[in-house]
Amino acid sequence: MGTYFAAQPGRAGERCERANVTHPEEIKAIHRAYLEAGCRAIKTNTFSVGADLAAGEETLAEETVRAGCRLALEAAEPFGAYVFADLGPAPESGEWSPVEMYLRQADWFLNQGLTCFLAETLATDDGIPELARYLKEKCPEAFLIVSFAVDYDGVTRGGLQGRDLFRRTAALENVDAVGFNCVSGPSHLLKYIQSLDLGDTRLSVMPNAGYPTVLGRRTVFQGRPDYFADQMAQIVRAGAAIVGGCCGTTPAHMARTAEALANPLPPRKAAPAEAPREVAAVSANSLWEKLERGQRVIAVELDPPVDDEVAPFLEGVRALQGAGADAVTIADCPIGRPRADSSLLACKLKRELSIEPLPHMTCRDRNLNATKALLLGLSMEGVHNVLLVTGDPIPTENRDEVKSVFNFNSRKLARYVSGLNETTLRAPFRIYGALNVNARNFAQQLKIAREKEENGVSGFLTQPVLSAEALENLKLARETLHGKILGGIFPVVSHKNACFLNNEIAGMRVCDEIVALYEGLDRAAAEDLAVTISARIAAEIVPWTDGVYLMTPFRRVALMERIIAAIR
Repeated sequence: MGTYFAAQPGRAGERCERANVTHPEEIKAIHRAYLEAGCRAIKTNTFSVGADLAAGEETLAEETVRAGCRLALEAAEPFGAYVFADLGPAPESGEWSPVEMYLRQADWFLNQGLTCFLAETLATDDGIPELARYLKEKCPEAFLIVSFAVDYDGVTRGGLQGRDLFRRTAALENVDAVGFNCVSGPSHLLKYIQSLDLGDTRLSVMPNAGYPTVLGRRTVFQGRPDYFADQMAQIVRAGAAIVGGCCGTTPAHMARTAEALANPLPPRKAAPAEAPREVAAVSANSLWEKLERGQRVIAVELDPPVDDEVAPFLEGVRALQGAGADAVTIADCPIGRPRADSSLLACKLKRELSIEPLPHMTCRDRNLNATKALLLGLSMEGVHNVLLVTGDPIPTENRDEVKSVFNFNSRKLARYVSGLNETTLRAPFRIYGALNVNARNFAQQLKIAREKEENGVSGFLTQPVLSAEALENLKLARETLHGKILGGIFPVVSHKNACFLNNEIAGMRVCDEIVALYEGLDRAAAEDLAVTISARIAAEIVPWTDGVYLMTPFRRVALMERIIAAIR
């Protein structure tokens, strides 16, 4: 409906769901066009109603549903076709949970007499078990299809493996069919379902017409109806019981598909047994191996260059390596300012200096495609540790020109990398996460950290411990979490530096007692004090950590050498 409506004259900029009220005859005509093409079921034009609910437009949402149901039922009645209530993914909203969104819409649809439901283009199964149970309780004859959107390698935009979602949802007794739609074209979805163990699950498959391209200022699909129909026939042979089309599929695509399926198809052949995935015989990861042996480790963060002069950075790493650092961590454009790429630098360090790098990777600047490409490159270069963080926002003055991505948060990214470990990579990544021990609501931080562990995070690097509160939170983290913990240490180098950290850097908290110690000190005396305080903190946190995470201020590598010597 969405792409076909947008292709109509003058409708490219309109939301198709609003047209249920503003242009009802056009919506009904589109329904009719697909029915005349041979469709035996249509969906209500209500895909994005959840967005209205998330925006607080409940009255508008209900009006859209009522109008959408009426138009679809009127169009379907002469054809004896089914009408499915269409529920798109539940947007993330502070006021509405996915369960609340789905159940509210379900009531509206049931009140309009609909008994068939399609929850589609989903990236997660959040709220689906509750929706399925609720529908059967309210309407025992209800029929529910649950459909996930996966890319060509079977991953949703939420970082989840489609096969896991399929398996979990197929096991729900109140779900009648499970499958996939959108994002992928028919060929990729065909190959994907051939890799699944379908069992006796009723499978639904509704691919896009192909992949979009840009013509002028319009995004269009150019997949041919005859090709689509041939692929859909093969999808049915592969086990699909319910088929249809998503973005870019026109009535012509449906007509050719109906023709292709008019005659009986040969029975499905059993899919050949999947060859076991090759796993690397040896996956050298000295950082993780030391942690697993119970050795305390020292990881040092060194900011990447702001230009293309890499020599000073490499010299700094060599010095840290000589002082006894076990790993060097590299920030990914800290505070949203562009610097040399952390992953490329990590590869260079691994190749040229044979030190274990720990590149940071943010969700701010990359979509899943770019993230996977970087991860594959890192793995090829033997870099198998990565710190995943959501990322600092882009500074305000740059937002109009430089856009953040934030397709997912660090938990979803960890889940995605864990999936790659299981399905794609010969040598797995050890995934680390950030833990803010300076957070006012540390209980919430611990909850998030536990979720990170559930999604594959093996260890945590904490924000600096520069207060009694941070130390207490670190103790609580050790009692609560299962992963390795590297306690953060930041050597304050001046009174001005302490005030700056407290006021301008998120996640930092320098206690008043430490701030006062720096008053009136010159650079040399301040650095001596920084070494003393850092060594003292490193000793205090030993019972609750597996090592330390040192952050280098202003590229003062010589200062870090002194601190490492004091710690060791």
